[in-house]
Amino acid sequence: MAPPARWLRREVFVGLALGQFVSLLITSTGFASSELARRGVNAPTSQSLLNYILLALVYGGTLLYKRQNMTIKWYYYLILGIVDVEANYIVVKAYQYTSLTSVMLLDCWSIPCVIVLTWIFLKTKYGLRKFIGVGVCVAGLILVVFSDVHASDRAKGPNPLKGDLLVIGGSMLYAISNVTEEYFVKKSNRIEVMAMLGVFGAIISGIQISILEQKELRSTHWTAGAILPFIGFALAMFLFYSTVPIILKICGATMLNLSLLTSDMWAVLIRIFAYKEKVDWMYFVAFAGTATGLVIYSYRGSRQISEETAQVTQAIDEEAATANSAAQVPGVGDDGPASNKDFSLAATASR
Repeated sequence: MAPPARWLRREVFVGLALGQFVSLLITSTGFASSELARRGVNAPTSQSLLNYILLALVYGGTLLYKRQNMTIKWYYYLILGIVDVEANYIVVKAYQYTSLTSVMLLDCWSIPCVIVLTWIFLKTKYGLRKFIGVGVCVAGLILVVFSDVHASDRAKGPNPLKGDLLVIGGSMLYAISNVTEEYFVKKSNRIEVMAMLGVFGAIISGIQISILEQKELRSTHWTAGAILPFIGFALAMFLFYSTVPIILKICGATMLNLSLLTSDMWAVLIRIFAYKEKVDWMYFVAFAGTATGLVIYSYRGSRQISEETAQVTQAIDEEAATANSAAQVPGVGDDGPASNKDFSLAATASR
């Protein structure tokens, strides 16, 4: 019996559903941050603290249960934690100055930043199509900034241009964080990276809160209208961190990028129907440009997919051969090198 067509397989529909799930999660974090800004709550680091605590408890507990040794030095995770915390801080801070829609669209700036960083440090190769997609995407981002400058009288933020620049800066930090995480996951495993990111993220956030946001937290009137978006932001971020690896395993980064693209349109709908705001026509032009750029960037031909599949299969076969050779060495037990190699193989397969 012939195998089902690509778009009829169950995992494709599961990938689509999960893609829209994380898209709504990203939109939810933006909605929560925008709602807190509207209520005068200005505590960006505090919003992310609970997310890091959840990551530390869930993935740290799993790491302790498996009793696996650290494979990457702790101070590298400290640097990753600093970058990730400050990226969240800057982007959340931007909601104090610009609109929800602008933040969602300008987040796409992390894509060209990731391309440059992976090309320089991870030696990833990109074809002409990728760079064309980035160029179209950047053109859409310029339209967003231009729209905010010339329609500031209709924007809810007090300083849209400043907010847009904050988002662009935060997106660059997100790119650094994502590329670093990619490198760490390839060297170690997802559980360790998420656990250590949670631990150091929580510590750094706690220190930063005590310095920058202690007065703000004391002066905030914590009503249900302020607490619910605060908790909702952290839960949405935690679910997003936990769901993305599943999507990458099922259908890869292409489907993830295309799925997250719809978060921009969800943001527009929230702005129109929930906030009763008038959206400038340039937003829709910018969205079309960003969508076109991301589609060009994400597209992979059948030949490229076959080559990537062959590379992954070869890597797994090499890992299996190495593990089998180690298992045949006398005196190697469950706690020896063979078990460590098996764990590495399992982590590779899960990714």
